[in-house]
Amino acid sequence: MTQAIERTLEPKNLTSTSTFTALRCKECGEEYEAKAIHVCEDVCFGPLEVVYDYDKIRQQVTRESIQSGPNSIWRYKQFLPVATENPIDVGTGMTPLLRANRLARRLGLNKLFIKNDAVNMPTLSFKDRVVSVALTRARELGFSTVSCASTGNLANSTAAIAAHAGLDCCVFIPSDLEAGKVLGTLIYAPTVMAVHGNYDQVNRLCCEVANTHGWGFVNINLRPYYSEGSKTLGFEVAEQLGWQLPDHIVAPLASGSLFGKIHKGFNEFVKVGLVDEKPVRFSGAQAEGCSPIAQAFKEGRDFVTPVKPNTIAKSIAIGNPADGVYALEIARKTNGNIESVTDAEIIDGMKLLAETEGIFTETAGGTTIAVLKKLVEAGKIDPDETTVAYITGNGLKTQEAVQGYIGEPLTIDPKLDSFERALERAQTLGRLEWQQTMV
Repeated sequence: MTQAIERTLEPKNLTSTSTFTALRCKECGEEYEAKAIHVCEDVCFGPLEVVYDYDKIRQQVTRESIQSGPNSIWRYKQFLPVATENPIDVGTGMTPLLRANRLARRLGLNKLFIKNDAVNMPTLSFKDRVVSVALTRARELGFSTVSCASTGNLANSTAAIAAHAGLDCCVFIPSDLEAGKVLGTLIYAPTVMAVHGNYDQVNRLCCEVANTHGWGFVNINLRPYYSEGSKTLGFEVAEQLGWQLPDHIVAPLASGSLFGKIHKGFNEFVKVGLVDEKPVRFSGAQAEGCSPIAQAFKEGRDFVTPVKPNTIAKSIAIGNPADGVYALEIARKTNGNIESVTDAEIIDGMKLLAETEGIFTETAGGTTIAVLKKLVEAGKIDPDETTVAYITGNGLKTQEAVQGYIGEPLTIDPKLDSFERALERAQTLGRLEWQQTMV
């Protein structure tokens, strides 16, 4: 595996059509070249974010030009930090925005939509978006080995898209991940390091490896580019709603980056004139067993205290969220909320979405639906708001979470009377369950 790439690699020349110009510190405003760096090393060690020339984007982009582009995230290429005219496109993005009428009726809402990244390509989670952008930029910067610290979905995406792009890949995961996520990484034949520790410990190790080996870590030295891929979840919703913004969104919170980038995506579409400006409320969802952002929100704090994760929602179990303070700021300034739910409520959320809309989501999606329900019951979502719930991963990856909490098949003999008896039992049980829900 190649180790000889320096992390201080200079960026290749940007093309005449490139719309990004630099990296800028979110805290102090110091600017840096668009290379493999993610913190403000010269001044305050704040996080870096990509800077764009919005006048140039405005000249290049129209609704019609976007709609005539590829059926993937790359229809929004001008809003993404890549210079090449040939990005790594594996069909990522343009996932369904579904009108969730049955779930809406159960919850008492009138205009509910599900943004379903449980069917995203190629690995059934929103992480395919961020990795497609990060690896395209990694290739531009000259990296031949890519890596990540992951709670599962990111490892799947990095391994799959690296395989497609012909890049060497080594990923790091906690050793107690769900079997589906481990298998879903190993199939692409990367080097997989299963670390005895939680995600935050894995991430600290990866920072050391990135400094020592000079690999392209998508969520460390390539993080400013990687995180921009999440904006496409904002772009797509606006386009799929007929070039309008929703009134309210509910999304899971792990590091907090996804939350902030959807917000940035909406704002960028307003800035270049693709949609009209309007207030959008942002509400975030966490599991009680790892809810540092929700705790800070409830206590009115402007800082996040790290916690030790203990929840079935492993994909959002980040105890020290890098963008937690920015998620707090967005929720408060948009008149949104950040709530947490128990593991039992997460399982109920997974079941509710499956039973009403036919979507099998992983635990992060169960968290989102459970928080959506909790907010509705607390009167914190107006029934007439156009509300979008973001489902970010597929339930086939976390089957262990619902084992023992759902039904079993009825085993019968290959005879009609055996079927009839079983059908009667099933109908009786169904009536009893219905009656219990009415109590």
